[in-house]
Amino acid sequence: MDNKNQNQNQNENENGNRNQNLRMIVICLISAVIIFALYSYMQNQFKKSTYKEITYTEFNQMIEAKQIEKVVFKTDRIEITPKKEQNALKITYFTGYLEGDTDVYERLNAAGVSYSKEVTESNAWLQFILLDILPLVLIWGAMYFIFRRITQSAGGGIMGVGRSNAKMYMQADTGVTFADVAGQEEAKESLVEIIDFLQKPEKYLRIGAKCPKGALLVGPPGTGKTLLAKAVAGEAKVPFFSLSGSGFVEMFVGVGASRVRDLFKQAQQNAPCIIFIDEIDAIGKSRDSQFGNDEREQTLNQLLSEMDGFDTSKGIVILAATNRPEVLDKALLRPGRFDRRIIVDKPDLKGRVDILKVHSKNVLMHDSVDLEAIGLATSGAVGSDLANIVNEAAILAVKNGRTVVKQEDLLESVEVVIAGKEKKDRILSPEEKKIVAYHEVGHALITALMKDAEPVQKITIVPRTMGALGYVLQVPEEEKYLMSKDELKTRLVTLFGGRAAEELCFHTITTGAANDIEQATSIARAMITQYGMSEKFGLMGLESVENRYLDGRPVLNCGDETASEIDHEVMALLKESYDKAKELLSGNLDVLAAIADHLTEKETITGKEFMDILHKVRTKLQGENTEAGESVDESAEVSEALAEAQSEAEDEIDG
Repeated sequence: MDNKNQNQNQNENENGNRNQNLRMIVICLISAVIIFALYSYMQNQFKKSTYKEITYTEFNQMIEAKQIEKVVFKTDRIEITPKKEQNALKITYFTGYLEGDTDVYERLNAAGVSYSKEVTESNAWLQFILLDILPLVLIWGAMYFIFRRITQSAGGGIMGVGRSNAKMYMQADTGVTFADVAGQEEAKESLVEIIDFLQKPEKYLRIGAKCPKGALLVGPPGTGKTLLAKAVAGEAKVPFFSLSGSGFVEMFVGVGASRVRDLFKQAQQNAPCIIFIDEIDAIGKSRDSQFGNDEREQTLNQLLSEMDGFDTSKGIVILAATNRPEVLDKALLRPGRFDRRIIVDKPDLKGRVDILKVHSKNVLMHDSVDLEAIGLATSGAVGSDLANIVNEAAILAVKNGRTVVKQEDLLESVEVVIAGKEKKDRILSPEEKKIVAYHEVGHALITALMKDAEPVQKITIVPRTMGALGYVLQVPEEEKYLMSKDELKTRLVTLFGGRAAEELCFHTITTGAANDIEQATSIARAMITQYGMSEKFGLMGLESVENRYLDGRPVLNCGDETASEIDHEVMALLKESYDKAKELLSGNLDVLAAIADHLTEKETITGKEFMDILHKVRTKLQGENTEAGESVDESAEVSEALAEAQSEAEDEIDG
């Protein structure tokens, strides 16, 4: 955009601001005069009701009847204050002077009335300013301040200006390009055509093609929808107007519609350009006649009208972002308004690795850092999560006195994001520490005994700030997009491994399995109601998930009787999984005890240590039990094998 257009727009904005301020001053002045006039009128009315004129004869009669408390002789009248009366509203009387009545003072003295004479002050003009002019000025100032605050909060809608409050980035000032966006290749491909049209519209117009009016970016929070929109502006090098959907909505009806009009007016003056509306569901919700909102519906109607009204050949493109597409109005989503729906979903393994590379390019990394392993350990993470992990790793490296980030820093930051920081002030008693160790080893041992389980990366009984007293970190060997029925059942058995270990080894249960039970119940219910993995219900879909991009809660689509049967099916599946966990651990109690004792001592062990100790203890026990005629002290053999395995594992780690 050339300097001439910029100066013209700047002059128009300055003229608009001056006109707005002038209108505001006039309105405040008129309001102040009206308020002051009303105040003066009410004051006079009150004075009339408490200030009554009497004749001089009545004045003399009141003196004789001794009904007067005091008298003030003013320049133009005699002001009479009667003695206290029965009624609450006290009336002050006044009368004029009677020339030649020089005995009035004697009569007042005889009646015992206090009297005085008002002294005429020379600064009457000062009283006029203080009592008449100053209140008017104060009222005007207060009105101006109030109107100013209202118009600022309403974006000028009260004065008819209706400023959009849109933040505009000129050309490449966003500082973001497609090189800064990773893990969303499909979304970038859909937006490249829009960028090309904005830069070279003639080759599309020659063949008769029209630029899409709008593109809706849909996906979970943190996947980079706003970053993509800024990257489009950075690549296209055109003005970029950015505004949140909530910025249109105010308590005053009509302000939002006025802002929409002003936004598109600015966009047409700066075409070609991009308009980005973040969280468009704030104004684009489906219109409901039963529970309507006049301000939001007027704003939506104005947005629909403006999107139909502008010419696409001018190069105006609307980008909008939301993570709740199901609540948007159908009229907003139809072709001709938002022609494209671009899914910005959670990245896959390759996408996560690319995102980690983008966020770590300015971070000093050790040569041994393996971002592929971090990508595997962060399945389900979005771009903002990965950026936070890299930043936490850098902070941790500085905290530990290192100048570069190591793999252990990244793995620790993954745990910080998942489970929180280590809670060092929470000290468990020896009994609780032992129970937690058996609980976590129960989880880990199930993964080693079942073929469809994910391998263990780490076992710890160090409490974390997010409430976990310990946890088992599992890392898949490869990225998976589907889970079989057997894998889900294995997951259920693994979740119940901790509770089964508690019951088998301590003959009691604790509250430590609350989160495991919650996760297991959710998986079992989804298997029955959503995945069609129940023999009783077959392929019948019994639940639907609302707000799936926000991990919404499932909603049942069945009657109460069917819901009761679903509960029984879930209970049966969970009991089957729990019994399987107890069965697996019952045959490996010696191994469970050996590894749990080692974990109690060390507090944290790696997956490699866990598997080494498991194999060595089991081999040692099996070998000793096959020797005939030799009496074996089982507990001593277990301790000896544990010490040997621990020593070898530490040697390998040191090496």
